Amino acid sequence: MIVSKGIPLKKLFNWSFHHIVWLFVFMGGVAVLYRFNVISFKIPWLPVSVIGTAVAFYVGFKNNQSYGRMWEARKIWGGIVNDSRAWAMYVDGYITNLNTRTQRSETELLAIKKRLIYRHIGWLYTHREQLLVPTPWEHVSQGGLTTRHAVRLEESFGVGLISDKEEFRELKNFLGEEEYSRLKSKANTATQIINEQSRDLRDLREEGLIDDFRHIKMQEILRTFYELQGKNERIKKFPFPRQYANMSYYFVGIFIFLLPFSMMPEVLDAEKINFWLAVPICVLLGWVYIMMELVGDYSENPFQRMSNDIPMLSLCRTIEIDLREILGETELPPPVKAEKGVLM
Repeated sequence: MIVSKGIPLKKLFNWSFHHIVWLFVFMGGVAVLYRFNVISFKIPWLPVSVIGTAVAFYVGFKNNQSYGRMWEARKIWGGIVNDSRAWAMYVDGYITNLNTRTQRSETELLAIKKRLIYRHIGWLYTHREQLLVPTPWEHVSQGGLTTRHAVRLEESFGVGLISDKEEFRELKNFLGEEEYSRLKSKANTATQIINEQSRDLRDLREEGLIDDFRHIKMQEILRTFYELQGKNERIKKFPFPRQYANMSYYFVGIFIFLLPFSMMPEVLDAEKINFWLAVPICVLLGWVYIMMELVGDYSENPFQRMSNDIPMLSLCRTIEIDLREILGETELPPPVKAEKGVLM
């Protein structure tokens, strides 16, 4: 997530420099053909302007829907934050010695609470890691120049900015050794962690450390975690419909291809100064449309390891700090800080 007040020009250039290069090559080539009278035909400006207007409306629709996907993902993670705090509150307040025949010491009760809360923290980081696995339609999976550019963006303005060590968020730090060995190889480890919580609550109910009402309330909040996880997985695994995404790309390409054959003759004449003016004007117009397309294209996938992502690591760390403080711990990991204006 970009948290700086504005986007520096340098970052914009790094994002779109290869598009600027081919725009200059294409527009410059057409300008040379006109300048030396290799071609002389002209496409009327009216149909090109109509196409440009239609493309702008279409790209605007795509961007609106892309923002909707990103904002929905942020609301889902807001629900995870709120329900995680509620889970820790239930664990801290509900697990007590209700059964007078089987009394547990305060140390034993604290160990049980820590097990449940640490397992939940492990679920948070595991769910995040699963959401970051690339899908076939994301940029990093496309191959060629697109993949190389996406990898460079990840390293410079994405997950590559994370400065803390990987072991801080590894699942083995939050589960017992036997439990970690059993769950790490599951197809959907996050799902199995929540189910493990449910089994633990069942055992606590049988032991008499929680009553029926508390058991039901805590099971309900586990169900909400499944619901929130499923919503995130829906966004991750169901792409923005390709008929909308790809047609927007093609429409922008058609408009940029027609643009110089309509605008160059309007700007270009025998004067050399107009030759050098025509190319930048056409490049600028093409760049504006490309950037409109790229904004929607990179925003439609809010879990693809780049600067436009939901700041999941920061949210997970915030939840971890809150939950471990509820346990009374004082040695806590530091909050995730923004790097280069990007919070991951």
